This record gives sequence, C-alpha cells and structure tokens, in this order.
Amino acid sequence: MKFNQFIDRQDSLKRLRNALLRTTPQFLVIYGRRRIGKSTLIKEIMQDKDVYFLSDQTNEANQRALFAKAIAYSIPRFDKVVYPDWETLLLELNDRLSERITVCLDEFPYMVKSCASLPSVIQKLLNGKTLKYDLIICGSSQQLMQGYVLDKREPLYGLADEIIKLPPIPVSYIGQALNVNTIAAVEEYSIWGGIPRYWELRADYPDMDTAIRELALDTKGILAEEPQRLLRDDLRDTIQTSTILSIIGNGVNRITEIASRAGKEATQISEPLSKLRELGYIRREIPFGESEKKSKKGIYRINDNMLQFYYRFIAPHRSILELRRIDTVMHLINAQFTQHVGDCWEHLCRQYISGNEIDGIVYNIASRWWGKIFPEGNKEGTMIELDVVAESFDKKHILIGECKWTNKEDAQRLARTLSEKAAHLPFIKDGQEVHLVLFLKQEPEHQESIRYFLPEDIIETI
Repeated sequence: MKFNQFIDRQDSLKRLRNALLRTTPQFLVIYGRRRIGKSTLIKEIMQDKDVYFLSDQTNEANQRALFAKAIAYSIPRFDKVVYPDWETLLLELNDRLSERITVCLDEFPYMVKSCASLPSVIQKLLNGKTLKYDLIICGSSQQLMQGYVLDKREPLYGLADEIIKLPPIPVSYIGQALNVNTIAAVEEYSIWGGIPRYWELRADYPDMDTAIRELALDTKGILAEEPQRLLRDDLRDTIQTSTILSIIGNGVNRITEIASRAGKEATQISEPLSKLRELGYIRREIPFGESEKKSKKGIYRINDNMLQFYYRFIAPHRSILELRRIDTVMHLINAQFTQHVGDCWEHLCRQYISGNEIDGIVYNIASRWWGKIFPEGNKEGTMIELDVVAESFDKKHILIGECKWTNKEDAQRLARTLSEKAAHLPFIKDGQEVHLVLFLKQEPEHQESIRYFLPEDIIETI
C-alpha cells in the first residue's frame, strides 16, 4: 500500500527545495539504506519537465540508451541518437536545454559499476560550471555513496552542494501511518523499525500477525531474504557479517564470545563489527560513566529492528520454515514477543531521556548500567542491571529508570526495588539528587508512588 500522505522528511525536503531555489545549478547527493525512502523523497521535488533515471545493473551502453529514453520524455527525439560515451550524452543534454531542470541519477553505484570513469566525467562538467541543470545522485550502497563524495581520493570529493543521508523515520510517525494506538505503535516499531517501505508492506495486511506470516515467515515473502539484500548492498563478505548478526541476535553480545561462536579470534571480527556499526546495523553499548574508547565492558546489540527480529526469530528456524511450519515458528515468536518488544522499549526510553528536559532538568545521553553493588553485609556483591541512567548537564541530578513492557505493574513494588538498588550505586556523586522513574506499558497500580512514563509520553517526543 502506498501512503497518500508524505510521512516525515520535512527537514530533508526543505533542504532540497532551498537548494533548487539557488541561482546556480546544484550538485546534490542523497543516500541511505535500501527502502529508506530516497526515491519517494526525490519524487516529491521532481516536476514534469525534470528527468528521473533509475539505473539497473546492465552494461554501460544499455544504461546510456535507457537514460536517453528517460530524457526523451522531456526532450523529444533525444533517444534517436546513439551516444558513444557519458560525456557526450550529458553535454548534449546541456546544449538542448532552454530552461533549468533537475536531473536525478538513482542507484548511481550501478552506473559507476559499469563505467568507472563516470565520476571523473561528472567532475569535469561540474568544474566547468557550464551545466544548465541541477544534478542529483542517489544510491542505496551507503559505503559507495559515502566514498564517492567524502573520500579525498575520489573525483567528486568536495563538489556536492548538499549531502543528505536519510535516517530511519522516528517511532512517532508509525502510529499515524498504520492508524494504531501508542502501545501497538511500539510493538509494530519493534518489528518494522523506521523503514517506510516496511510500513507500506505491513499496511497491506489486516493485523500484525498476518503481516509477519506473509512478509517474513513465508519463504516466498517479500522480506524473507531482506537481510541478505541489505548486506549485499554494502559488504563483500556477507557470510561473515550475517554470521555475526545471527550470533548477536541470539543474545551473545561480548566480542570475545561472538568471536568464539564464529570460530575466529577477536581481532579477526573487529573490522566487520566496525563496518556494521558504520552502517547503523549494530551498536556498541557501554555501562554508564565508562569511556567509549577505554571501556572493556562493551557489548554489541543489533540496532535495526527488522534485523533484530529476523536474526532472533527467523534465521534460527529457516529449516522449519522451508517445511511450511509457519504456525510452529509463530508460536515461538508469540512466546518471546513481550521480551523482544521490551528490548525495543528500553532503547526508545533512553532516546527519550537523552537531551530532553524532564521536570525542568535537561539530561545528557542516557545509557544502561550493569555491575556489582555492595549492600551492607554483602561482601560478595550483587550483580544488577539498570535500564536507563542519565546525568543532567549541570551534573547536579541523576535519573535512574526501569522499563517494563508488561501489564498491571505495581509501581510501589518497583519503586521500592529501584530505590534499594540506587542506594548502593558506585557512580552517584556526593550531593547529586537522584530521580527514580518508571517507563511502563500501562497505568500501574499505586501510581502515586513514583514518577512514570507511558508510551504516549515517549513516542510523541522522539
């Protein structure tokens, strides 16, 4: 289902429109992962006179012929000539124009794959400053697109007037897109993440369970092979990266343990872990108060909700799904779904606190904390985990929160347990005021016991 209303992306849309209003033709770069909404964004600014070309993986001559056909919709008979190279074609387009237009080359990496000299051709035309058209290049390969414009060794380095990397759409928009309440929005977001095309696919089905079955569990479903497609866009060794994601998705988070499961030394997986982080597919978490560079307690989590769902629930059961045992896997998903959503809920709550003003106090980046506390008489110590910890920018306050994605929690009991933990935390400084909060799925019992937040408080602000 294509949504009738353009969702989010107003900042990116404004940047593009403002660029196209400048007095001289612009060179614009847009990139982001597959299905993130690049083409939809571009089509919002394209007019009938403009030229949009979606490249494929055919050879150079065929791509030039197809591009010429796309131009022929705006310039009649432009495709009646065979163009020997890209420079000739792009200059002929320039000469035939009587007014300024926008030309978009979508999936630009495919074009470069068939003609490695194309960036140099474009560099020559841009440096000549004689182009009569705005040029947009766009692509799904994040690594390649970054390389073309951000690598000093590349011809197009430093020439772009705007570089826009599209991030996932925030959770606040999924309720509007799927017409669901805030609780259902969090649950849907835990599966589809902030990828608008996934939302459109989900909207074709009457409920979430049916969408999961048809799109992801059915081996012929549109998203059944989605992780492999994503990885192929940016990585050569998809076997190793898929193995790492599978290991992390099943709860193995420390680098030494990940390496052991993969049959590698820790040093051998450092580079693929780094690439996955650059692409936004995983994140490294460290306990609150520790140095990002120096901490040896870092753990890795999948940072993309669809990938997390896939590697947690689908990848381990591919053999069963090939036998059409969809009900069996769906039963396993339902049994663990609350925990899966709970992990997503924790991450959303930390995002909500980070940089936000809560009761007049502005907090820095929120994170988790895990370690030992030593209550009186307990020399061995007790290992605990805290879901949300954040210090105020003035360092006078510290917020400690617990997240629950279950029904009918007792706020009084949770407040008492959280208070007992907070009394022995090693990182609280003298004079700091401690603020205890809960992040809950529903209104709790004894709600007067502690400050708490519900999904409607969280997702509208992120």
